[in-house]
Amino acid sequence: MNMYTNCIRISLHTKGRNRVGRKTLQELTIKDNFLFAAAMLDPENCKGVIECALGIEIERVEVSRERSIVYNPEYKGVRLDVYARDENKTHYDVEMQIVKREIFRRARYYHGQMDMELLDIGIGYEELPDSYVIFICDFDPAGLGKYRYTKKEVFAEEESYDYEDGSHTIFLSTKGTNDTEVPERLVKFLKFVGANVQESMADYKDDLVSRLQASIRRIKADREMGNRYMHFGEIIRDEYKAGMEEGKLEGKRESICSFLSDLGVIPELLKDKLMAITDMDMLSVLLKKAAQAESIGAFEDEVESLLVSQKS
Repeated sequence: MNMYTNCIRISLHTKGRNRVGRKTLQELTIKDNFLFAAAMLDPENCKGVIECALGIEIERVEVSRERSIVYNPEYKGVRLDVYARDENKTHYDVEMQIVKREIFRRARYYHGQMDMELLDIGIGYEELPDSYVIFICDFDPAGLGKYRYTKKEVFAEEESYDYEDGSHTIFLSTKGTNDTEVPERLVKFLKFVGANVQESMADYKDDLVSRLQASIRRIKADREMGNRYMHFGEIIRDEYKAGMEEGKLEGKRESICSFLSDLGVIPELLKDKLMAITDMDMLSVLLKKAAQAESIGAFEDEVESLLVSQKS
């Protein structure tokens, strides 16, 4: 039996993905991030999914329920962290993915995030534990028909030499077709993940799937979890509106800089001042000024004049 000491983090980033509000809680399946993360709060569910994904056995998982559904502005998205530990310090980041968007670079980013969080609390790089990023995808990330893709790093000059730095990346796909090449339990789990609401209630004749189905029934019947889901939806909607507004502001700034770049090099201090302006009307005025400016210096005077008038 392989023994891993685990710190498991199931992270929920929703920006750019299926936003809460399109479905009711009853309409969710495990592929929906909220329901997946909620189900993973159960240590046995968490343990079972990791074991199924990696084909290993874990001695035990202890989940910290204090860090459940939170809003963390540092990560610019709503995020659900489930931490679980046992004695050897292996770290996992498990995520449900429904949109194929820079999936490989996302995995790289999450490995970096895991390492930086550890380094920030004083752990030296030589002490960094093994880490796993596991993406459960409702699509085929490589288009090769596999249920499981395991990233392997080697030296180009000697491919027989395994480059081992302790980081591991695994992509699971609900669209696999190589049933005979992977464990039956993995196929059943991924079929369950890819199912619609009605199909997800079928008997998959698998202990892990049965356990997840039972958890999902409890979650959907839990009034407190329903309230959390509603609150979660409000946060997502607010975040989406804020993101749209920020996009409009950024568009104005870019247009201003586009006009100014025809006049010469834009000073960094001027760029900083433009970034600090969050009033759409003021940026609209400055956009007209930038289009008419004869020099960057003249435009800077206009900026100063507007900022002074705003303070008075």
